[in-house]
Amino acid sequence: MAKALVILAEGFEEIEGVTIIDILRRGGVEVNSAYLDDEFATNLVVGANGIVVEADIPLKTILIDEYDIVALPGGWEGTNRLAENKLVQEILKEFKARGKWLAAMCAAPYALHVAGVLSKKYTCYPGVEKQIRPEDRVDDIVVVDDKVITSQGPGTAICFALEIVRQLNGEENFKMVKEGTLAFYCQD
Repeated sequence: MAKALVILAEGFEEIEGVTIIDILRRGGVEVNSAYLDDEFATNLVVGANGIVVEADIPLKTILIDEYDIVALPGGWEGTNRLAENKLVQEILKEFKARGKWLAAMCAAPYALHVAGVLSKKYTCYPGVEKQIRPEDRVDDIVVVDDKVITSQGPGTAICFALEIVRQLNGEENFKMVKEGTLAFYCQD
């Protein structure tokens, strides 16, 4: 069974974080949500809009070999924490070095950029590209390039998560979850 790591930093975009976890689980992907335990003493992570989400595990306990992908929800405050966190940056680099999948949406492609693991072609929340590489941003809902999946923002979270399902668990699971969630607007 494919397994995903979703990193939740204080200030993450709740729609994105919860949607990623939900859609991946519907698609047969085992998911662990991790919190930045070096910054916070609790697994209760407060999102950008004040919604508290209980993360599964402290980030420092993960074993990279157990995961096929690391996924980052956006939200500026959360993204900045991801970009500034030494352990997160090391994990992103190690995933890339081992040929594993990376996924980030909204502002979070910035954290991939800081780690030096963002693919040539990417998308993000409009305006964030100014802090990355404006000339390489693609105006698609979801972009897959060199084992990196990126997406634009809260309204694209289902499509983003569905693409992760497709890449990890195949077309059949992608279609099953897409139809079951009525996400017909997501690309086939």
